[in-house]
Amino acid sequence: MLGSMRRYMRVGLIHFMAYPDTMKGGGPVYETIRKIALDDYFDAIEITWIRDPDTRNQVKKLLDTAGMTVAYGSQPRLLTTGLNINDLSETGRAAAVQTLKEGIDEAYEMGAVGLAFLSGKYEEEKKEEAFRALLESTRELCAYAKSKGGLRIVHEIFDYDIDKKSLVGPADLAKRYAQEMRKDFDNFGLMVDLSHLPLIRETALQSIYPIREYLVHAHIGNCVVKDPGLPGYGDSHPRFGFPGGENDVDELTEFLRVLLNCGFLNDKNPPIVSFEVKPFGDEDPDAVIANAKRTLNEAWSRLQMR
Repeated sequence: MLGSMRRYMRVGLIHFMAYPDTMKGGGPVYETIRKIALDDYFDAIEITWIRDPDTRNQVKKLLDTAGMTVAYGSQPRLLTTGLNINDLSETGRAAAVQTLKEGIDEAYEMGAVGLAFLSGKYEEEKKEEAFRALLESTRELCAYAKSKGGLRIVHEIFDYDIDKKSLVGPADLAKRYAQEMRKDFDNFGLMVDLSHLPLIRETALQSIYPIREYLVHAHIGNCVVKDPGLPGYGDSHPRFGFPGGENDVDELTEFLRVLLNCGFLNDKNPPIVSFEVKPFGDEDPDAVIANAKRTLNEAWSRLQMR
């Protein structure tokens, strides 16, 4: 009997996905973060840039008061601006690194334990050049973070040919990347996302086991990939049970089983496992969050019966 999931993970929510009006650093940031802070289902929260300094101060005080673990998602700094940290143009690459360094500064300001990012688009015939650019950028980020404290730098694995079309990418390339980075930086790690597995055509076992020693963070969610004509197609993170979606209770149960068996979920140092769910159309964000909590509760219950 496993007992409570709280023994093995810190359950989190990606704030800026659940409330997408805040993704560009503005909107109802404080009000929506407060909803999460008041919900004791969540041990952790993932925030992104907050452009207004006063709002940042208010949010920092709120999260400190609530006793939540904070992680920083810098993906919007890249995805909403078109910046690419493996850009073969040095000017473009440097601009991407600079915004992520600013994200590192903000992550420290907010008391975050880690900063997540993603690699950018690439041309197949110049893939090795893009990979070298990615390594150069990541080394700069890890060195910068290490010079200021203990913030972990985390690369999230995305799809490589459907939606985000990121360089990393499938498990074998993610493993190569992590091996190179860990030679010099112990503050680097990888993040796996259940939502992305169908997009990269890997099972939980195929995606997780090759990178298990580098895995430091996980996301759980859904995607639509069967048909480009379906609503929500691609990396849109719809709720569990969304029409045409790939992931629901069964898939989440298997994902958790693999994470548990490989030692990622553990009772010595429980990692953050966050929902990445986004309202589709006019769906109520709070109902989408409630759906996610019910799905995880059911998946954990089934896991205990195996």
